[in-house]
Amino acid sequence: MFVVDPYRRSEMIGGIEMKRLIPGCLVALLMVFVAAFQAQSANPMMDAVKAQWTPIKGFLLKTAVKVPDEVWAFKATPEVRTFAQILGHIVDSQVLFCSTASGEKGPQLNAEKTMTTKAQLSKALEESTAFCDKVIAGMDDKKGLENIKFFIGGSSPRALILSFNTGHSYEHYGNLVTYMRLNKIVPPSSEPSPGRGGAN
Repeated sequence: MFVVDPYRRSEMIGGIEMKRLIPGCLVALLMVFVAAFQAQSANPMMDAVKAQWTPIKGFLLKTAVKVPDEVWAFKATPEVRTFAQILGHIVDSQVLFCSTASGEKGPQLNAEKTMTTKAQLSKALEESTAFCDKVIAGMDDKKGLENIKFFIGGSSPRALILSFNTGHSYEHYGNLVTYMRLNKIVPPSSEPSPGRGGAN
């Protein structure tokens, strides 16, 4: 008569139970990973648009706070815009691009032509930034891929107009950086931060 050692029998039963449990655990774990992946990439394109927009909006808002009142009338040469006019241009452009991309009416600011002071333009920048934040947050990838009329190339997907706005803001932030450097002000993008060296 065949006799199974009780310890061996326990190992066999345990092995059978483990063999049954492992596939179930793997499936459950896979479902968790799939759910997490889907949650993260439901709108990967617009996630990228937001990620690109976030740093420049922060640099501009910090610039408006950091630069003292007397510098807002400064211009590098007589032929170019003042600091205030450049920031006003950024404000008006943000409203234009974000309203074009969304089809929504943005705040009517006319900042470049009518505003000259730090107080006026800081408030206007907060308004244009909030409007673009709202537009980006309210757009999914499906809407972002819709092709609409645009003054460059005749048409463009909505999301690319928002990316154009980000690039345009970076372009003119570069002008502001030059103006800050000429006035011995460290631009926000060069300020020390955790994990990065000192200002340069």
